[in-house]
Amino acid sequence: MSRLDSMLRRLTAQRDGLNWAANQIADTAGDVLDLGLGNGRTYDHLRETLPDRRVWVIDRVLQCHPSCVPPEQDFLQGEAKPMLAQLAAGGHRIALAHYDFGVGDKEKDVAEAAALSPHVAAVMAPGGIIVSGQPLVGLEELDGPAGIPPGRYMFYRAS
Repeated sequence: MSRLDSMLRRLTAQRDGLNWAANQIADTAGDVLDLGLGNGRTYDHLRETLPDRRVWVIDRVLQCHPSCVPPEQDFLQGEAKPMLAQLAAGGHRIALAHYDFGVGDKEKDVAEAAALSPHVAAVMAPGGIIVSGQPLVGLEELDGPAGIPPGRYMFYRAS
């Protein structure tokens, strides 16, 4: 499979997974969290798909497309662990989180996801959904929507 085809499959799976998760949390109170802003495509999709929810963003740097810059009060810049602690200390609960941290080294990315899993879980609303590009630990894994190949995206429910 070409890299272009692989990228298209990944982006389609991501969009379909986020849309599925948005439907799953329709009756769950809470905000939305994008872990890893990048270019801002996912953030833009989340704010369009869930316009009545506050969308938080955590990333080390702000380097997204100018049309996707989150409001200053919703952008938590820095390392994820202290930013997640800040959210939790503020009493914020997350109904839908998208985990997209990674540097492209699978071993390092999986280890970071495992280390951050309890911190992500700590901010989640009961029944909240996490859509992740990396495996997380300590959360209930879900099948997710039909049509997404296993391992392409992972889906979890917070307890």
